[in-house]
Amino acid sequence: MFTQNANAIFNRSIDDYHRFDDVDHPIENPYEKGTLDHLLYHKNWIDTVQWHLEDIIRNPEIDPVEALAIKRRIDRSNQDRTDMVEYVDSYLMDKYASVAPAPGARLNTETPAWAVDRLSILALKIYHMEQETRRTDVGDAHRDACRRKLEVLLTQQADLSQAIEELIEDIEAGRKYMKTYKQMKMYNDPALNPVLYGKK
Repeated sequence: MFTQNANAIFNRSIDDYHRFDDVDHPIENPYEKGTLDHLLYHKNWIDTVQWHLEDIIRNPEIDPVEALAIKRRIDRSNQDRTDMVEYVDSYLMDKYASVAPAPGARLNTETPAWAVDRLSILALKIYHMEQETRRTDVGDAHRDACRRKLEVLLTQQADLSQAIEELIEDIEAGRKYMKTYKQMKMYNDPALNPVLYGKK
């Protein structure tokens, strides 16, 4: 199953990152370049590093200069994340290019890769919530609350995985068709962000 494989790759990426737990550690993608597995691992690695950058920047004692540098890094990471989603969609578009949409085929509200993006983030939430259930420096109430949240996240993961599988089945059968749009983020583009082009 597509999502079973994706979730396993996400878990491997998260585990690999936490062997070092360092936002500057270089990615060591174990999958062959040009494969979907390589894209999925790279996608989740970006998400995992960004997760930890988001933690770091919320330190109330962080130096403002360092905070600004991290904020700029998060902006770049968001662009990389978007690019990876579009690469995954391009891969799937090529894979299903020969499938003719059936009469009355419908467009989904999001592409498979944007749903996979949410699945990647869910894997991170599950990993870190599970860590919270194992903490020894907090009371039972905290661990119990985190166990309940973890159960919800696991249910959400199962439901989203099923929905993605059904979407892919529909695309393969021609009941739904894919259409992608570039995100066209404006804040990173000096020609489109008025704060940037107003400085000229």
